[in-house]
Amino acid sequence: MASHKIAKNGPVDEIELSVAQALVELENNVADWKKELAPLRISSAKEIETGNGRKAIVIFVPVPQLKAFHKIQQRLTRELEKKFSDRHVVFVAQRRIMAKPTRNSRIKQQRPRSRTLTNVHEKLLEDLVYPTEITGKRTRVQTDQRRVIKVFLDAKDSTSLEYKLDTFSAVYKRLTGKEVAFEFPAHHSD
Repeated sequence: MASHKIAKNGPVDEIELSVAQALVELENNVADWKKELAPLRISSAKEIETGNGRKAIVIFVPVPQLKAFHKIQQRLTRELEKKFSDRHVVFVAQRRIMAKPTRNSRIKQQRPRSRTLTNVHEKLLEDLVYPTEITGKRTRVQTDQRRVIKVFLDAKDSTSLEYKLDTFSAVYKRLTGKEVAFEFPAHHSD
């Protein structure tokens, strides 16, 4: 019944089915969401360990529908976090990384910038922290040659997102392999 909400060619796993079922229930039970949720689909969903015994559900959505998800994302996240208690819910677009063309590759067209590894990782970072904005980034190389990216988020959203910062870091690390520290800039009262 809920499988029509999943835009995927392969087999559907249990988490994807439960997320799709939750979306169908919200669509049917909340009257003003029916128009907004009806055309929306998910690509897939993953459950990720975030540490301290907590888990997060990462919901991948098709890139063309990302803007529509953004319109209702705050309310939808709140409702899904109620349904999946003890788990944070994060929406991310399903983007594809194309390999860098080499001399031996037979690709005639130039690779679009939106398909580069760097661009996909940047967009993933923006998707993770939505609805807040990234105000600054610093890359710190530690003495053992590990890179840690410090991401500064908009201070006005600090109260609503403070509890999710560890989840953002864990999800980004799991999806990209890069270490990220999310922070809100300290205010200077001059």
